[in-house]
Amino acid sequence: MSSMNALVTGGSGYFGSILVEFLQKKGYTVTNFDITDSTNSNPEVRFKKGDIRDFEAVLDACINQDIIFHNVAQVPLAKDDKLFFEVNVTGTRNLLEAALQTPVKKVVYTSSSAVFGIPARNPVNNKTIPRPLEPYGEAKYAGELLCHEYCDQGLDVSIVRPRTILGHGRLGIFGVLFDWISEGIDVFVADEGENIYQFIHADDLANAIMLAGEKKGCATFNVGADKFGSMFETLNELCIFAGTGSKVKSIPNTFMQALMRILSRLRLVPFAEYHWLLFSKSLYFDNSDAIKKLGWSPKYSNIEALIESYRWYSLHKNQDPNGRSLHQVAPKQGLLKVFKYLFKVKKQFKK
Repeated sequence: MSSMNALVTGGSGYFGSILVEFLQKKGYTVTNFDITDSTNSNPEVRFKKGDIRDFEAVLDACINQDIIFHNVAQVPLAKDDKLFFEVNVTGTRNLLEAALQTPVKKVVYTSSSAVFGIPARNPVNNKTIPRPLEPYGEAKYAGELLCHEYCDQGLDVSIVRPRTILGHGRLGIFGVLFDWISEGIDVFVADEGENIYQFIHADDLANAIMLAGEKKGCATFNVGADKFGSMFETLNELCIFAGTGSKVKSIPNTFMQALMRILSRLRLVPFAEYHWLLFSKSLYFDNSDAIKKLGWSPKYSNIEALIESYRWYSLHKNQDPNGRSLHQVAPKQGLLKVFKYLFKVKKQFKK
């Protein structure tokens, strides 16, 4: 149990709110720094309102903190390159500079596997050179470079890169997948769906981040589930669990990429460049550094994390989405609603 004061930036977002609760249960005195408060139901969590782009507000929030868990980020669904830079880069610089000017003992930066783009080989490890391919990955990697810069100035900063986060409350682009499966509509993989894809449960990530915060010295950790498989296998298991009659079908990758590229740039579908670039590619982490150096081990497999997200969707899909972050709501499907209707009619006609 810890008695340290911990500041969680972005503590009202999807993962941030999970991390706040996780740390609070572990004995940390937690302050949530965000533009809105989603922790008001827990009187033991303090709230500090502020924008990560406002240095003075960030500096004020860092006073009297022992450790900072930096989670504020604009996600791909926002589709705003300028906002990516302002929040993910300028905001990260503000946070690191503020930490350097105060007695903060440790900073943990939550990065993203998007910094690797499409890796030349898998599994990805700490020797793999980041090569982001789109604005979100570029912004997150710029944040990592800032962390290294401030490490050189004497600030103790660790970086944790998670694979795609799932678990209770996670929707975002998965809300589209869950919507189709819940209505028995077939879902698609690129080519045969043989690409290997790894997720991580939010609880496993929260534990990794806490452990990284308790370890002295600048370091980088890649974390993901230890049990995972191909995209087809994962989605097929979800369809079987759902029991709605939804099946996994294949679509030529070249056609899918060309179609999604055009439709996403016209903003006719909710997919961002990050989604259609990586959907057909393999990306999975070697967890050995986190296991050996942090004593961390994941509890959830790919399918367990995905099923938990689906269950949460089934229970909450009709609730008011106001006040939730982009990762906590299903996006508007746009032209996908037309495709969904056509596939539904086709399936009913076959019956």
